[in-house]
Amino acid sequence: MQWLGIIIRFVVSALVLIVVSWLSPGFVVKGGFIGALIAAAVIALLGYLAETLLGDKISPQSRGIVGFIAAAVVIYLAQFIIPGFLSVTLVGALISAFIIGLIDAVVPTVLR
Repeated sequence: MQWLGIIIRFVVSALVLIVVSWLSPGFVVKGGFIGALIAAAVIALLGYLAETLLGDKISPQSRGIVGFIAAAVVIYLAQFIIPGFLSVTLVGALISAFIIGLIDAVVPTVLR
């Protein structure tokens, strides 16, 4: 059951990245759905590492300015790990972090 939840979370995250790619200037997901899945995995890994190193105050669930900036930095840094699948400008990272935050507020990824 836990594996199914993880798979569903990555599929939803990939779909969100595709939607953000359409809405946000300066944020491009290349490679279609597979590229979005790879980008979602890298962003999730970087977010987990950032939260582990810096504490839970940067968690997107905190919904504060620190969490917003941390999400934008994670999105921006992900392009350097997977340059063939993700292209992001600094403004694109900020806009996409905002859009992802809005989508996450409506469609939460963590069961409560």
